[in-house]
Amino acid sequence: MEIRFVSSLTAEDENFFAPALVKAMGALLDQLPIAYTLRIETTGAQVFQHTHAGTAAPSPGDAVEARGALSSLTSVAGVMSRAARF
Repeated sequence: MEIRFVSSLTAEDENFFAPALVKAMGALLDQLPIAYTLRIETTGAQVFQHTHAGTAAPSPGDAVEARGALSSLTSVAGVMSRAARF
């Protein structure tokens, strides 16, 4: 599966948002027993990547980490949406 995300973010915003997105999505996907690679290439040619080989079952601590990462992503998205309004 390949997913493309196109946005109106500036190159600077992409460089700020991409690592948070990779971290949050990685924490969520790591809970699944699948192998995957998540890769974001920004307009400025920076690459952020996370790879997971797949495991039998996630630990309970993984769910806590995923919620924290999702919370971080939500915070970043909130900051960016407020900045876009000005």
